[in-house]
Amino acid sequence: MYKFDGEKKRKSIEGALKLRPEINQIADKLWEDGFDNICWFGIGGTYASAMQAYIHMKEKTNIEVFYEHAAEFLTTGNKRITEKTIVIISSVTGSTTEMVDGVKKLKQIGAKIVGFIDIATAQLAQDVDYLISYPENEQLKFFMFADRIMQLNGEFDDYEEYYAELDEHLAEALVQVEIDADKFALEFAELHHKDDIHYFVGTGNQWGATYSYAMCYWEEQHWIRTKSVQSAEFFHGMFEIVDRDTNVTVYVGEDSQRSLSERVAKFIPQICGRYTIIDTKDYKLSGISGKYRGSLSHHVMHAVNNRIDVHIEHLNRHPMTIRRYYRQLDY
Repeated sequence: MYKFDGEKKRKSIEGALKLRPEINQIADKLWEDGFDNICWFGIGGTYASAMQAYIHMKEKTNIEVFYEHAAEFLTTGNKRITEKTIVIISSVTGSTTEMVDGVKKLKQIGAKIVGFIDIATAQLAQDVDYLISYPENEQLKFFMFADRIMQLNGEFDDYEEYYAELDEHLAEALVQVEIDADKFALEFAELHHKDDIHYFVGTGNQWGATYSYAMCYWEEQHWIRTKSVQSAEFFHGMFEIVDRDTNVTVYVGEDSQRSLSERVAKFIPQICGRYTIIDTKDYKLSGISGKYRGSLSHHVMHAVNNRIDVHIEHLNRHPMTIRRYYRQLDY
């Protein structure tokens, strides 16, 4: 397979899962100290992950949870964020201006900040109250924190069973998804790598990932124009501009909002000839119980998208690391 290192991916996921005792230690301390609410805080891709964590928690917990955009927080603030708020952030470089300034403002308020910062020496890493430094696997790290809090709140009775399965099987299962998806991903990339515009539709714990994939990958890294649309909103505007030749991809996950995407997937063949349905149910997760697949389906989507990306990168001869403007110009 082109640009595929299964062992590296396997070790990356396994390494992230091994952070759980460290994450739990932080969550347990914050739980003992007490708090009023939890804020998932980010910008760009990390804001998308914040959406996913919020969706993951909102149907399972009675704890007040919300997400906040760093740039909006700097201009508008948020009265729900107080000294009794837990704020969870993530950053790769630790140098994004809005995140650095946002954390300074959060510290002035007195919120307790948990930071997943890839580079431990970054200034942002020094400014958070609790630091965990490990690259990639952002959603996995976020969800581990969320799940521990919900377990402590008596809302995740099979927490130990769930994570026993993840620890033993998830890494290998997701590596296999990439292998199984590769042929489809190449065909998809060949069809769409020159698109003038591409629409991505998703919902539930897939929505933040859909939003991020359109923005952070196709727009920022491939330089292909896109729009992301929430499945529940598809029938309120977007479907009127879809015709035979519109490029549309619908992500169908396995969480409680699956039916919203299924509705789009059922309708779209009537009006469109360039649609693709990516259903996470089509991929095995060996060793993972069916009852847990909904909480993990966004990882399946990400694995499929990984293979699409490497093929688009090759077909367009445009390395995904190259940017026109991001961190190239002052803005």
